[in-house]
Amino acid sequence: MPAASSVDQYIRHAPAAAQLALRTLRAAIREAAPDAVENIGYGMPFYSYRGEVGIERRLCYFGLQGATIGLYLRPQDLEPHAERIARYRSTKSSVRFPLGAPLPIPLIQKLVRDANRRHRAGEAKQRSKRTG
Repeated sequence: MPAASSVDQYIRHAPAAAQLALRTLRAAIREAAPDAVENIGYGMPFYSYRGEVGIERRLCYFGLQGATIGLYLRPQDLEPHAERIARYRSTKSSVRFPLGAPLPIPLIQKLVRDANRRHRAGEAKQRSKRTG
């Protein structure tokens, strides 16, 4: 797939058979983290917490990997869901969903929402340290 400069372009460059699943995943992420800022990093779509920079502020990435779509989150965001994601787990920071099978949208949204909550909690904790 050619390098993309936007998520729209990334999806357009994907094989036709994968485009609907990629659009569906994108919509699920955007619904679960409406304040996240969308961009391209490492050649894949990614979402950052309120557009902040630095790896710790990145909520998730997704990308087409052969016959699967990978969703990448920080390990601490996946661990609490280890049992629920076991059949999709690929590495300590990724889950893979086979193309041609329905995406588990409620699970994906739960993962992203929980990651977003963790980010917000960390931000509040840092604010209290600065003012405390």
